[in-house]
Amino acid sequence: MTDQRPDPDSLLERVQRAEAVRRRGRLKIFFGACAGVGKTFGMLVAARERRAEGLDVVAGYVETHKRVETEQLLDGLEILPPRWVTYHNTQLAEFDLDGALKRRPALILVDELAHTNAPGSRHPKRWQDVEELLDAGIDVYTAVNVQHIDSLNDVVTQITGVAVWETVPDAVLARANEIELIDLPPDELLQRLKEGKVYLPQQAERAAQHFFRKGNLIALRELALRRTADRVDAQMRDYRNDHAIQDVWQVKERLLVCVGPGNSAENLVRASFRLAQLLKAEWIVVYVETAKLQRLSRAQRDAILRTLKLAEELGAEAITLSGHKLVDEIIGYARTRNVTRIALGKPTLLGWRHRVFGSLVNDIIRQARDIDIHLVGKESSFLSQMRANPYFARSRLYLGLASEEVYSPRKWREGYGWAIAVTTVCTGIDWWIFSYFDLANLIMVYLLGVVVVAVRYGRDPSVLSSFLSVLLFDFFFVPPRFSFAVADTQYLITFAIMLLVALVISNMTASIHHQAKIAGHRERRITSLYAMSRELAASRGKENILKIAVKHVADVFEAQAVLLLPNTAGRVVYPMAKSLTQSCHGSDLSVAQWVYDHEQMAGQGTDTLPGGEMVYLPVKATSGMIGVLVLLPLNPARLALPEQQRMLETFVSQIALALERVRLAAESHATQMKMETEQLRNSLLSAISHDLRTPLAAIVGASSSLVRDGEQMGHASRQELSQAIYDEAIRMAGLANNLLDMARLQAGAIVLNKQWQPLEEVVGGALAGIRMADHPVSIQLPADLPLVEIDSMLIERVFVNLLDNAVKYTPTNTAVEISAKVMQNELLVQVADHGGGIPLGEEVRIFEKFHRVTREGNQGGAGLGLTICRAIIEAHGGRIWADNLPTGGAAFHFALPLTQPPTIEPEV
Repeated sequence: MTDQRPDPDSLLERVQRAEAVRRRGRLKIFFGACAGVGKTFGMLVAARERRAEGLDVVAGYVETHKRVETEQLLDGLEILPPRWVTYHNTQLAEFDLDGALKRRPALILVDELAHTNAPGSRHPKRWQDVEELLDAGIDVYTAVNVQHIDSLNDVVTQITGVAVWETVPDAVLARANEIELIDLPPDELLQRLKEGKVYLPQQAERAAQHFFRKGNLIALRELALRRTADRVDAQMRDYRNDHAIQDVWQVKERLLVCVGPGNSAENLVRASFRLAQLLKAEWIVVYVETAKLQRLSRAQRDAILRTLKLAEELGAEAITLSGHKLVDEIIGYARTRNVTRIALGKPTLLGWRHRVFGSLVNDIIRQARDIDIHLVGKESSFLSQMRANPYFARSRLYLGLASEEVYSPRKWREGYGWAIAVTTVCTGIDWWIFSYFDLANLIMVYLLGVVVVAVRYGRDPSVLSSFLSVLLFDFFFVPPRFSFAVADTQYLITFAIMLLVALVISNMTASIHHQAKIAGHRERRITSLYAMSRELAASRGKENILKIAVKHVADVFEAQAVLLLPNTAGRVVYPMAKSLTQSCHGSDLSVAQWVYDHEQMAGQGTDTLPGGEMVYLPVKATSGMIGVLVLLPLNPARLALPEQQRMLETFVSQIALALERVRLAAESHATQMKMETEQLRNSLLSAISHDLRTPLAAIVGASSSLVRDGEQMGHASRQELSQAIYDEAIRMAGLANNLLDMARLQAGAIVLNKQWQPLEEVVGGALAGIRMADHPVSIQLPADLPLVEIDSMLIERVFVNLLDNAVKYTPTNTAVEISAKVMQNELLVQVADHGGGIPLGEEVRIFEKFHRVTREGNQGGAGLGLTICRAIIEAHGGRIWADNLPTGGAAFHFALPLTQPPTIEPEV
């Protein structure tokens, strides 16, 4: 009877998944083949239906493309105001994510999922905005075309000849709760294009000649239909798993082919390939390793490897399973994958052997009641002989066993020798205790010996030990002793039962021991994979990843290894560090280049250069080729095993993911730096164009008046114009000094000239260098303030910038307060004003370069004063921050570290 109880791990995973879905908002994607099929229209119709049900619906961002019927559907819906972004002197309307989170509707419409946000947005892509909305528990309706799916991007480019740069990761679609396909036949779409319902007439004419050709539309429609069908199939499998449905639902043809070590395996694979082609079905080739099959000869395992390789070449998914019962593993896997048909070879046991020993085919037919079974006959003996002939084989791979020890003739003889020795020892023990115990107890000693032989040397020596135990027990201990004759016929039954029990124990013990060894091998493989994955995840930098990858691959697969990466010209080269090569410098770079260019394996045991000593594997990530892994195995036969091949592919995949992560991180950092540089450049140009032009205009105006009308002006007028010229020149000089100081601080060109200074002198110098006539200054410095070791000129500049900032952002005649106190090992200084304060959320940003708080009436500036203050204070080992006073106004604080001042000798 098959155990139908649900797997506890599956139940836990199901509960966790349900809990995550409950907390997260629901995502519905309106999916189409291309623009114009009616995705936005369908989304708005569905949104109006939800609104009619009483749901709170908001249109966050909907692109109508000026289509009248689409715009009419927006009537009556609340529309979220867009967020306007200035980019290259152009106003761009973007989706307001913060406004949506603040409004928090039950359902929000966000069109154009693949859209790239304007620079300066919180997320670079709109689908990331949607993810944040979903994490906040807000349901989202959105729309996307098939050409924007990341995994289909290159296929669409090949079909249409048009590169699409805005893509959405496949994982976003996989996490969607619902995907609704908006389908429109190509002829109807072309008619809509002609009527101007998709693009303007001029754009429509160009589109019809390029992207919107009928052949392109048919291909895109098929891609969209297939992708939606795959999604529905995945949902069906999830539903079956969630509801523990064991029966197969034959909604999509899926063929499972069972292969073994027989001569007809390759013929079965070829016949199944033809059947899958006729059925247009996905097909899977499965080989199940049981304890019995794991003891196959090298030639038989060689045949299995060739069969699985042939299946992969024909487009099948080749799977290796392991278990105790062949039928249970096949049926269980078939139900997990929702297989509709199983292909098997015809039974090899006929006549009485078929009735006595049974048949795999009959067992599968009995258990697979809802799955169709196909039987394939054997190939002709002539073909079998040809395949067995080494002259007709393309290549011969002599494989060792990965999960059990391969016995040499010497080890084989030792196993049987020890079986005889252990049985002899058991006889000696029985001889010693014969006078004290019954014969039944003597039998137990022999059975113990059988167990010892089975655990240590395997099944065959333990079988020999079983027979020897019966014979020696009969000869030495059963009357008449020292003879194989039996006086009492009942002992014949004793011998038979003893032999049967010994054989059963030896078989079970050997199988358990064998399974334990296999489990140990698998545990070591999984542990090694986990260790490498953990180190790769924690590493930063390409060189560290290469060292870790080469080290683990060399250790696990007992091979010399090197990981070759391409240079800027796309040519694979050796790594510069010798520690990355593991003595594998003999690899052929021309072969590695071929592997890199063709994305295929080469070298030993492959179709390309199978006679070579090394194995060349392509290291490929989702974005393309990354490099080539070269192995020189110490035991080529072991590396050619199917399970080792799977393990090696997993290692290569993990290495590729780690290298791609480093590359993406570098690209992200470069992009971020580029964006920041662009932002700084724009801010600097804005500062120069506005903050320098304004005082320049005043200087030009005042000086031109003096030149033109100076003789006719009175003394007071000339003095006023001269003072205006002086003030604006000082303002320009201050801006220029800020720019120069910022450049020197960033370049590290300023060296601190620290000396012990009283703080009141520094404050006095700052007040002397700035005009504070319209703002009274209150100074509250305790008389016992200690000396502080600072660069007085730079700290004075900090006070000047903070006071200048207070003058700019506070009304006339409001006081500015300077205070200081000692707290623990720091000198805390505060510069406070009584103006409008700092806007909420700007307390940290005001210290960023070129960041200014826009407020009516302020005198502007380059946004560098506070940045310079922070750089100077941090250069002194201190810290600076800002907050708002409870009574109104802003307060700027900075702390300087205090050390023990020098001792001043008294004058004599």
